[in-house]
Amino acid sequence: MKKQTSILRLLAFALAAVFATAPAASAAELLVFAAASLSDALKELAPGYTKATGDTLRFNLAASGALTRQIREGAPADVIISADELRVDQLENGGLLLSGTRQTVLANTLVIVVAAEKPAAVAKPADLAGVRRVAFGDPATVPVGTYSKEYLSKLGLWDGLQAKSVYLDNVRAVLAAVEAGNADAGIVYKTDALISKKVKIAYEVALKDGPAITYPAAVIKASKSPDAAKKFALWLGSVEAQTVFAKYGFLSPPVKEKSDSAKAK
Repeated sequence: MKKQTSILRLLAFALAAVFATAPAASAAELLVFAAASLSDALKELAPGYTKATGDTLRFNLAASGALTRQIREGAPADVIISADELRVDQLENGGLLLSGTRQTVLANTLVIVVAAEKPAAVAKPADLAGVRRVAFGDPATVPVGTYSKEYLSKLGLWDGLQAKSVYLDNVRAVLAAVEAGNADAGIVYKTDALISKKVKIAYEVALKDGPAITYPAAVIKASKSPDAAKKFALWLGSVEAQTVFAKYGFLSPPVKEKSDSAKAK
């Protein structure tokens, strides 16, 4: 009898050890589809978020156009953070977002970058006409390319640069092309330029002069962990998250003014 009791105690201790080391049943693993320009900030934020909530974050980092295409084609995703509103509009119009979860969480600006060593002679946008090759994100699929085209077209420069333009798959590829000397100049977000020691900012587009660059986040309707996904999407606007984003050069989203009817109330 004593032997049986000892065996039962050992089993009880073993089960207790298993449950003590097992992850909480409520913990979720979230797959976040995020714009490539957010890579460094999100990777810094992830460990702290997991420690605080128990939920783990996995990232699919790419151009926003590629991310939204993947989601439309059925790729599993819990949250999207895009580098522009248009791509998220497409998901929302297609009924792919969880209602009420979309919010704008960040803003950014454009810069022209050149190599830090032996930089091309670029001091203003018009000087791009004098370089051999310019790297852009593909305007059809990459938000930074769309913004670049919009800005340079407004200045009357876009068409004249096409013979020397190289289109790339995402903003980090544009940065890498300038770093490697495969392009004499490129247009990237200021946040990307700040992380590289191999490029320097030749010209920064003033916030008032450039396109409105904002980053919306939303929960995907097909998420298998909608509650955890909503919690993470809301947390992106928290002081803790915004402080880290600011460290990497991101701006707070612009405050929307109330309509006249809303003011009247």
